[in-house]
Amino acid sequence: MSHGNSRTAAILASCLAVFAAAALGGGPAHADRPEVRPFILANGGMQQAFSTEGLTNQTCVADRMLPPTHPYLENTIASMRAAFEIGADIVEFDIQPTADRRFAVTHEWDLECRTDGKGKTSDHTLAQLQTLDVGYRYTADGGKTYPFRGKGIGLMPSLEQVLDTFPDKRLLIDMKSNEPADGQQLATALSTLSEGRRKLLSVEGGDKSIAALRQQLPDMRVTSRAIIADCVATFAATGWHGDVPQSCRNIELLLPDKFAPMLWGWPNDFIERMADNDTVVVIEKGDGTEEFSSGFDSPEDLQRLPPGYRGGVWTNHVDRIAPVFNRN
Repeated sequence: MSHGNSRTAAILASCLAVFAAAALGGGPAHADRPEVRPFILANGGMQQAFSTEGLTNQTCVADRMLPPTHPYLENTIASMRAAFEIGADIVEFDIQPTADRRFAVTHEWDLECRTDGKGKTSDHTLAQLQTLDVGYRYTADGGKTYPFRGKGIGLMPSLEQVLDTFPDKRLLIDMKSNEPADGQQLATALSTLSEGRRKLLSVEGGDKSIAALRQQLPDMRVTSRAIIADCVATFAATGWHGDVPQSCRNIELLLPDKFAPMLWGWPNDFIERMADNDTVVVIEKGDGTEEFSSGFDSPEDLQRLPPGYRGGVWTNHVDRIAPVFNRN
């Protein structure tokens, strides 16, 4: 789950360059394509809703939870399974390195945000982390009640457990690190998978950690702030003549919906050109300046999608939008 949205903010200047270029002419024309529905990327699986007022990328959301409407906690196997069952095509989950060089599936390095633990994830072994209660600090009434206490004990999975549980599903791994060593560690872990399995995965992370992973595992689909900015800026300069630059190949391209229409061939010609180069295009709601992941979280939000849109839709609440696509 990405509470900070700096990756999209970084591309705004590049998008403005696209706008200036687009004023000079249109993208290439293509024949009509068969209609295909958008696909859904569920952030964190099924997660609890929380207040976004005053939210920043440093805010712990456990004590900002709204009254729960379902029993799931983000980044757990159960929440991921529920997201797929209700209609998600891709599930995003977060990983943090552990003291024994494994990866635990959790958003924050600070264990005191959600769990009954103390200190950093990196100070504990995976086995120690998996004894914690991942629902311990969730409250919707300022600490009067904690509806998930005792219900999240032992529910923090490892990276391997997620991959083993969903061997044929598309997943976005969000590496909450900008350390090259963590990128190398993740590359080593993913290198044991078959090429076909890796094709179903994407990895998001800091510029340095992703660069290290990509150097060791060049066939891995990745994304980072620098990668998105480089792709958009290069495409602004060259996309009008039909080529897809190297910087836009084999990446996960996350774009704010306010600026995506400035790209040559948007929406579906652009999306299909990217798909032909192993790049997945997903849009988030907004202009990229929000201090949290602004998803398409209601049926009303989906009205913002362009007619016939066939790319990805980022959502924090798959249970609210999947029924609109008749996926449930």
